[in-house]
Amino acid sequence: MPKSVPQSSTVVEAELVPSIGRIPILAPTPVVDGGRWAAKAFAGEVVPFGATAFREGHDLIGAELLLTDPAGATTTHRMAPGAPGTDRFEVEVQLATQGAWTYRVRAFADEFATWEHNASVKIAAGVDVELMYLIGAQLFEAAASDKQRPLKDRKALAARASILRDSAAAPEVRFAVLDDPQVLAIAARQPFAGLSSTTEPLIIRVERTRAGMGSWYEFFPRSEGAKRRPDGSWVSGTFRTAAKRLPAVAAMGFDVLYLPPIHPIGETFRKGPNNTLTPGEHDPGSPWAIGGAAGGHDAIHPELGTVKDFSFFLSQAEKVGLEVALDLALQASPDHPWVTEHPEWFTTLPDGTIAYAENPPKKYQDIYPVNFDNDPEGIRAEVLRIVRYWMSLGVRIFRVDNPHTKPLDFWEWLIGTINRTAPDVVFLAEAFTRPALLQGLAKVGFQQSYTYFTWRNTKEELEEFLGAAATETADFLRPNLFVNTPDILTEYLQFGGRAAYKVRAAIAATAAPTWGVYAGYELVENVARPGAEENIDSEKFEFRPREWAKAEAAGASLAPYLTLLNDARRQHPALRQLRNIRFHWSDDEQILVYSKHLDAAFTGTGAADTIIVVANLDPHSVRQTMVHLDQTMFGGVQGGSLDVTDLITGAEWIWTDSNFVKLDAFTEPVHILNVRIRP
Repeated sequence: MPKSVPQSSTVVEAELVPSIGRIPILAPTPVVDGGRWAAKAFAGEVVPFGATAFREGHDLIGAELLLTDPAGATTTHRMAPGAPGTDRFEVEVQLATQGAWTYRVRAFADEFATWEHNASVKIAAGVDVELMYLIGAQLFEAAASDKQRPLKDRKALAARASILRDSAAAPEVRFAVLDDPQVLAIAARQPFAGLSSTTEPLIIRVERTRAGMGSWYEFFPRSEGAKRRPDGSWVSGTFRTAAKRLPAVAAMGFDVLYLPPIHPIGETFRKGPNNTLTPGEHDPGSPWAIGGAAGGHDAIHPELGTVKDFSFFLSQAEKVGLEVALDLALQASPDHPWVTEHPEWFTTLPDGTIAYAENPPKKYQDIYPVNFDNDPEGIRAEVLRIVRYWMSLGVRIFRVDNPHTKPLDFWEWLIGTINRTAPDVVFLAEAFTRPALLQGLAKVGFQQSYTYFTWRNTKEELEEFLGAAATETADFLRPNLFVNTPDILTEYLQFGGRAAYKVRAAIAATAAPTWGVYAGYELVENVARPGAEENIDSEKFEFRPREWAKAEAAGASLAPYLTLLNDARRQHPALRQLRNIRFHWSDDEQILVYSKHLDAAFTGTGAADTIIVVANLDPHSVRQTMVHLDQTMFGGVQGGSLDVTDLITGAEWIWTDSNFVKLDAFTEPVHILNVRIRP
């Protein structure tokens, strides 16, 4: 018998690699790590699709997007050439419904475009004139015989073919067929396609709108309605007293209310004011030190109320248009039931003690981190039970504390498990960590993420950060631009006064579709604990009732300003998109300029929407400079005139390519301009 011939590895590898196709198509987007994870969008988001396609020689090609919605209906969208010389084709599509979408890109030999180009050049030069008309006539006749085309189009193409064949017709009549508007429209709707290739399908996971767009507000329910007794002890606020604050939060235009942990707080190693180790008798402790005699992650702190009270709070929030987000902090105080029931869930040190949480130089002696490697199946089952418990009470958004200190595969499993049966549940990652890990959390499922926006304050830093968020990571990571948190009071806010608070809020609210503030921001609470980037007398360790009405009556509150920002977001759909930010120029390095534009096809109003933001980043000065616009970035023409209206002050101007701007940090440091292109 003949000897068998070993199959070479080259042959095996060749069988595994798909064919490049007759018309090569490379780098389709959106895609995440070659398709390992689905790209993301939210319902109503305008998504840019693209691919690189080319062929040999000089014949022209075209490309189209074949998009299949969750119901299985496929639509075709013609793609336009991108930047010259890149062989890139692009199209924007608004994905309206939640669910799994798939897309493919089809590239084809564009026989009409090739003929039109060749004929226009040759006929004008008197070269192969009749041959060019004959080729065109045959091309039109073949298209006219295609019964997949509408009868009206087929008749129009047959008529044009007759003109091209008529050598007795006037030259200008025959030549006019090349750019006949009706023919061009027919070719755009249904190309004269020859050879073609199609990519394999890729998935886009379209999540509910709130997963990618919203205005967040954070408050501690225990502070709302808290009162101090004469003996120094406190009466904690409750869900019932906190519910009284909900209409004011909603009136500012916020639509998500985030609550820090609402569970029982441990007594052992309880922290006192300003994170001290010596708490007083009446100090409430940190809500993140979860667990005590009253229970753990599935319990409510007795001072806040009962499950019935929490349900009342949720119902009151819903009445005023607020959705409640709950904190999910997978850690335990030394008094948590887990510590005695499941000691294997923690790390025991050689001296027999349990390791507490640290983020050097910070120490959290009142918190034990969970060790996810000791009993992974048990921990997974417990966390899944906890999340589903709060879901059963009506919670559909979870802000996850420090997810970067837990295994990535755990989050991929948990979020995937929850979203398979409850795709409306949203997880926000509070992950101030390395870019690879922060992005990894987004890839495996987190719908939103905190970012380093809070520390990006210069013009260069903001352009780089916001530009990357809108392009490089937009297919999987949605930034939630919180301007402050109970842990973060940046130097810019500490020393920038009221102007700094306005600038940061204006940029956060207009640069991305999701942003947030922590209570007290509107009161310009900017005094830091010495040596730390957080407020002195932090609410994490104390009750902190605030005199909201008194501040507003005195004109000291920024609540009206925050309301204006959220009103602008509601009125202008361009501000509710992530990927549409474009940067312009100024002659001053402290003046940031960008626009947000949405074509009329996507606004739902029949008119395009354009906003220009001009921000004075120096909170200590009056700045005047020239601002230079590229009007083509928002559908205008260079040299054209624009009517602009400031959404903050109501002032109106006529702008063009270059415009004088004066921004006073002590009055209004930011222009938010509604733009109308003059005819």
